[in-house]
Amino acid sequence: MMVIPAVDLRGGRCVRLRQGRPEAETVFSDDPLAVARAWAQQGAPRLHVVDLDGAFAGTPKQLGLIEEIARGIPVPVEAGGGLRSLEAVETLLASGARWAILGTRAALDPSFLEEACRRFAGRIIVAVDASDGRVAVDGWTQRLDIPAVDLARRAAQAGAAEILYTDIARDGTETGPNLSGTAAVAAAAGLPLLASGGVGSLEDLRRLAGIPGVIGAVVGRALYTGAVDLKQALVELAGC
Repeated sequence: MMVIPAVDLRGGRCVRLRQGRPEAETVFSDDPLAVARAWAQQGAPRLHVVDLDGAFAGTPKQLGLIEEIARGIPVPVEAGGGLRSLEAVETLLASGARWAILGTRAALDPSFLEEACRRFAGRIIVAVDASDGRVAVDGWTQRLDIPAVDLARRAAQAGAAEILYTDIARDGTETGPNLSGTAAVAAAAGLPLLASGGVGSLEDLRRLAGIPGVIGAVVGRALYTGAVDLKQALVELAGC
């Protein structure tokens, strides 16, 4: 199972939010490119980059920085945040990102999701961001009456390459992932799934690795605080 470091961008800095709340921000570096290079040097198989400014604004704001990262490290990058048009997706992928992560508009507009998956086949990851099992959008500020498992099924039918499942209540807390929610979404989608939210230890990663369909975990705060050592995690999970 892959361990994928998260590099969240806000105001040109590398930050982490707690439960997606902008007022609960911790700044970890003023040089996101240096952070990305450090994770790559430690063996990260890919990098997860999110434009938080774009997620809140509804349009990408950090494309230049994402391009610097994507072209400045030797590992593939998945990136998202504010991608709500086909043009924005195309621009992001042209910048060097291997995959585009679609969230809000993918949840609200099935035809957009289908067209994106058709036009950019194999390069679309659908973010299933959930609160109490229901989908959240607009930078996690709004909750929809759509079950997370339903969006996962819709993504699979549209032709998404992977699912990224995040339990918002656990994101940035290091209190452990939502194993049952992860398993339910993985089973519903039948696609490779990346788990996110709450990882705080190697044991959390081992438990995620035991869920059918989970191919990786996106880890943020636990890597930055040292609760999880990336090199050790990659060795521990090499056979999972």
